[in-house]
Amino acid sequence: MNRLAFLLARTLRREAALSALSLSEEALLARFATERIALVGNARSLTGASFGDEIDAADLVIRLNRAPMPSTQSHGTRTDALALATSLPREALEGLAPHLTLWMSHKRKRLPWHVASRRGFYLHPLSDYGHLRRRLGAPPSTGLMMIDLLARSRAASVTLYGFDFFASLSLTGSRTAAQVPHDFAAEGRFVQALLETDPRFALRRPEG
Repeated sequence: MNRLAFLLARTLRREAALSALSLSEEALLARFATERIALVGNARSLTGASFGDEIDAADLVIRLNRAPMPSTQSHGTRTDALALATSLPREALEGLAPHLTLWMSHKRKRLPWHVASRRGFYLHPLSDYGHLRRRLGAPPSTGLMMIDLLARSRAASVTLYGFDFFASLSLTGSRTAAQVPHDFAAEGRFVQALLETDPRFALRRPEG
């Protein structure tokens, strides 16, 4: 598919045509199998931690949206996969250089050609988004969609960093929890239940 055909498919919401550009969910989950995964969220509280070396020691490092990395000590340096629900300029994406680029948003009209045309592109199914939205009673955040996806994989382990469910706000904006469309209390309960039932998952928080 060329850029013009992509823009037409996006405008007309031709899901099958857009999905043809994507890795299948099965193929993506196979990439995660047996890996020790670090999923790095964007909570401001992570800046007070020293998890950088631990993050970079994972087999696969996944970051979210603009993937802020204010210091190597707190955040590490690698970005093997990037999960997006917002547009990211081409230059910023090329600077991160992820092997996998995942478009998690249900808003297809925001999907840029420079994302969809990348090797290792994945388009998250609308059915998965809808199922999680109904379960939470609110639109899921990019981080929670990624956690849900990883829970269905055969990853050896998944360690979460930079997740405090908006207690410390986000590194990428100044909005409060009341100003975003997500239910972070529901998302916190979702993750807590996962931590209690799936021994592969762990949540790392800064001490103190």
